[in-house]
Amino acid sequence: MSRAGTRPQTYESTRGRPRSEAVEQAILEGVMRLLEDGVPLADLSVERIARTAGVGKAAIYRRWSDKEDLFVDVIRAAEPAEPAEPGLPGTSMRDDLIVLMESLRQRTLVSRSSAILRNAHAQMRSSPKIWAAYHSGVITPRRNLGLEILRRGRLNGELRADVDPHLAIDMFVGPLLIRSFVHPGPDLPDGLAEQIVDTVLHGLRPGGSPSA
Repeated sequence: MSRAGTRPQTYESTRGRPRSEAVEQAILEGVMRLLEDGVPLADLSVERIARTAGVGKAAIYRRWSDKEDLFVDVIRAAEPAEPAEPGLPGTSMRDDLIVLMESLRQRTLVSRSSAILRNAHAQMRSSPKIWAAYHSGVITPRRNLGLEILRRGRLNGELRADVDPHLAIDMFVGPLLIRSFVHPGPDLPDGLAEQIVDTVLHGLRPGGSPSA
């Protein structure tokens, strides 16, 4: 979801009540505005969120049981869309892996450029509830898709039978994570996904041998 300078709207109705969807969007946008301004999650009180969104505190409590539930929805709304399996080319394990890794590269570039996601990602590990929701809603589906690609590749003879798919997917994703969180600078050039996939597959294809 791109913010691109958007700001919470003022919602008015001839009956004095904004539509439910508009209220929810105003609340989410209000939290995003505060995160974009660098306010830590811990400092986002319900009162401050309500004031920024232009709604009453009751409107927040009716929709979310606590702030953590609200933050989970904010992070989900700010995250780029997940890749869908029907979007994979399906012509080969290599082609599908390149599409998946390129999607991760693009997501990382978006996250780096998003003040909302940079702020949220830096803090959400301090909340087990938020981290668990992010892991199950964002990380796990992407990982499961990668595992399914590798399993199909093994059935099709594109991957050695002795290769552990869980270890293999870490080998594909690992270089992107290291470049994203360890190396300084935007070291995620075009063509990186294909380079990673081909480098790893060189040792995983049938005809290779496991390390001694």
